[in-house]
Amino acid sequence: MADHQRVHPVQDPDAAAPPQKPTAPLVPRNSSRSENGDPERQDPPPPLRRTIPYAPSKPPPRRKSCFRKCCCWTISLILLLILILGIMAAVIYFVFRPKIPNFSVDSMRITQFNLGNDNSLSATFNVNITARNPNRRIGIYYENGSHLSVLYMGTRLCEGSLPRFYQGHRNTTVLNIELAGQTRDATGLLQSLQAQQQTGSIPLNLRARVPVRIRLGRLKLTRWRFLVRCSLMVDSLAQDNVIRVRNSRCRFRFRL
Repeated sequence: MADHQRVHPVQDPDAAAPPQKPTAPLVPRNSSRSENGDPERQDPPPPLRRTIPYAPSKPPPRRKSCFRKCCCWTISLILLLILILGIMAAVIYFVFRPKIPNFSVDSMRITQFNLGNDNSLSATFNVNITARNPNRRIGIYYENGSHLSVLYMGTRLCEGSLPRFYQGHRNTTVLNIELAGQTRDATGLLQSLQAQQQTGSIPLNLRARVPVRIRLGRLKLTRWRFLVRCSLMVDSLAQDNVIRVRNSRCRFRFRL
């Protein structure tokens, strides 16, 4: 008889091993058990954090520089000063009605007009000037330091000054002023004057710088200056002769 084969069971290596019983207890004796673990070793819970709603921060205000502030203050003060001056000028104009004074050259007389040995021309003029103040409420103080000169073709022939005086309201004052001067190397100038004298029309210019003070009622204002330019046309420049003024036209300007 054939031998019967024996089948021996072979253990599967992939099969899980049976659980083994612990040889030592998980929790020591005489100690309490807890599902949450040991309370002494357990970490404390994190603190509660309060959520703050997000709000966009406002941009910081712009700071003006000192230079900009100074410029603003300076411009403001200048505008305020202009406004005050404008108000004062308007009050003066509507209350006092200022008018420019009038000047005119009435007559001239030459007491000296000759050529010296050194070709220098000596001239002395006596000029009658009429000054008129047409204002009803404004007086004029003519101060020291005025300067007058007579010129021919840009060359100064003689010069002098006005006297100091006060001219009241609507006043007319006639002034007799002596002007004297000397011109060097005047041979060509004298020949031109003699040729112009034959025509009977000699152009002359009178220039004046006159410092004045204006009086408004009882108020005396600061010092001003009249700039006067007169264009004259005379018939001759003969010595010891009354010169007839054919035409006289004057222009005025004010300056502080």
